[in-house]
Amino acid sequence: MKLLMHTCCAPCSVYCIESLRNEGIDPNLYWFNPNIHPYMEYKARRDCLIEYSQKIEAELIVNENYGLRDFCKGVVNDLENRCSKYCYPVRLEQTAKYAKENGYTHFTTTLLVSPYQKHEMLRKVAEEMAQKYEVEFLYRDFREGFREGQNKAREMGLYMQKYCGCVFSEEDRYLRHNKK
Repeated sequence: MKLLMHTCCAPCSVYCIESLRNEGIDPNLYWFNPNIHPYMEYKARRDCLIEYSQKIEAELIVNENYGLRDFCKGVVNDLENRCSKYCYPVRLEQTAKYAKENGYTHFTTTLLVSPYQKHEMLRKVAEEMAQKYEVEFLYRDFREGFREGQNKAREMGLYMQKYCGCVFSEEDRYLRHNKK
C-alpha cells in the first residue's frame, strides 16, 4: 500500500502516523490547507509540520497554496456549512487527485482524528473523491487517540493551534469563550 495522508497540522498527525506505522503502513504526508487563516497561522502550522516530519523521518509534500481569496469566495454564501461545502471537499479532492497522479494506491486524512470535525461528512466526501479519482480511501476512526496524540505533541513542544483553521472557526472559539 502506498498511502498519501492529507495532514492538517503536526499535532493532529501524531496519533495517526503512529497508529498507521503500528499497522505496518508508512504514510507520506501531504500539506494542502488553503482554509487556514491568517497567514501567520498558516505559516506556523506548515513550518511545525515540516520540522516534525523531518524529526520522525516522514516524507512530506507541501502544496503551497495560502488560498485566502478562493476560500472567501467559496464560503461567503453559506458560512454555517463551510466545512462540508468547501473545506473538506477542496482539501480531500486535491489530496485524492495528487494521490492518483503520483502513483499512490490510497489516501486518508488526519482530520479523522479530531472529535471536533464532522466525521461522517468527512468520510462521505473522501469516499466521493476516491470514486472520482479512482484511488482508494483508507478509512480509520482515529478519534480514540486524539487526547493521546495531543499530549505527545505538547511533550514534543509542537505548535498547538487554538482553532480549526479558518477565521470563522477562530471567531467561533472566541464566541464560545465569551459565553463562559
